[in-house]
Amino acid sequence: MSDDSTIVPAEWAPQTAIWTAWPADAGEWNGNLNLPRADVAALVRALSATNTVRVLVNGDESRRTAKTAIGDCADLIAAKYGDIWLRDTGPIFAKNAGGKIALRFATNSWGGKYDLPDDATVGDDVARVSNTPVRRFAFVLEGGAVDQDGEGTILTTRQTLLNPNRNGWTKEQAEAALSDAFGAKRVIWIDEGLANDHTDGHIDNIARFVAPGRVVCQAPSGPDDPNAATLNAIAATLEAATDAHGRKLDVVRIPGTGRYVNALGEISPASHMNFIIANGVVVVPVYGTPTQDAALAALQAVFPDRKVIGVPSRGLLGCGEAGGGSFHCITQQEPL
Repeated sequence: MSDDSTIVPAEWAPQTAIWTAWPADAGEWNGNLNLPRADVAALVRALSATNTVRVLVNGDESRRTAKTAIGDCADLIAAKYGDIWLRDTGPIFAKNAGGKIALRFATNSWGGKYDLPDDATVGDDVARVSNTPVRRFAFVLEGGAVDQDGEGTILTTRQTLLNPNRNGWTKEQAEAALSDAFGAKRVIWIDEGLANDHTDGHIDNIARFVAPGRVVCQAPSGPDDPNAATLNAIAATLEAATDAHGRKLDVVRIPGTGRYVNALGEISPASHMNFIIANGVVVVPVYGTPTQDAALAALQAVFPDRKVIGVPSRGLLGCGEAGGGSFHCITQQEPL
């Protein structure tokens, strides 16, 4: 039964805490935890001046190395988890008439690709530690697959939500599920995400709400940008869309990363869209590309009341089967 009072506050709403996790399984990172750990530590430091940051640690070595790298910038919380992608494995915090709730969905390891122990239960641990009651849903949903404006509008992609490797939904079934879980009144569908995205095209890597009626997406950078057609199609879809209040979207395009090749020579889904909006700051992944300064400047104009900070994320993006995401993928905000 739909709960019309349920709403996921927009990411720019005041937050109690930002949750993330410390890389702990070397097998998931090509045997080298130093690179992703450096990125996570830098993220935590960027957030900590104006936010409470809670970092899950898995085992004694994880706690010790996190304490050495992070110091007193965050609360370290013992938990079991497969990997650090809390956007997808953690709860989605929402509010209803009774107060704050933790929405918990089924997981099938991103369509059966990355089956890791404890990824199915870490969201319950986060809900328990945050003392938040849980509401469960039987269908598969990753938090990175949906972006919300706090007013009933959801951005998502057909590539993820209608993928046969998730729920086998039709568009109508997906919209009914989103209405049930989030009180969604309008769903804006984008066709697909970036090339070689491990998640099958999560929305948080390509388009984000930044204010009611306002979205940010990327523009191609360079003649060899492998995602040029996709990025232009995303912008066109957004420019033709209206939100739950019938407003035509204000679409802001910032420079994309262009052609980004990882250590194995693979085209990687590097994206400045994988930023995290927090109290007082917006932390943006950067990759040493020629356009990153222009992208940061453009985002600073979008967020005049927050400090926009670029933090390297090449270790989290990784290569091969390791990594594949960035700061939004590894965090989950808990609203005030």
